Amino acid sequence: MAGDVEKDIKVLEQFIQVYCDTKHNEAEKSEKDGLNLCPECHETMDYSRKRRELCPLDPKPACKNCEVHCHKPDQRQKIREVMRHSGMHLIKRGRIDMLLHYLF
Repeated sequence: MAGDVEKDIKVLEQFIQVYCDTKHNEAEKSEKDGLNLCPECHETMDYSRKRRELCPLDPKPACKNCEVHCHKPDQRQKIREVMRHSGMHLIKRGRIDMLLHYLF
């Protein structure tokens, strides 16, 4: 299970990095845990990482198909926005490989 958690967190990091790079490109950024993000995106990443590590389901379904929502409603909406934006960004740039994890 630890491998799945690490893999999910890696994908999440990539999606949040894409989101921050394209939506917050003018914001003041700092490096933390190998990610160069604005404070808002660091906060989203930290929260989402914690939530994923504490997820009680094994195997974990995609969040959109999950009956147990571990994110608070405002954070859940934020991560949806991140995934939607980054997913479309990656599709337009031919990075289908990164999306396969998210879709299946």
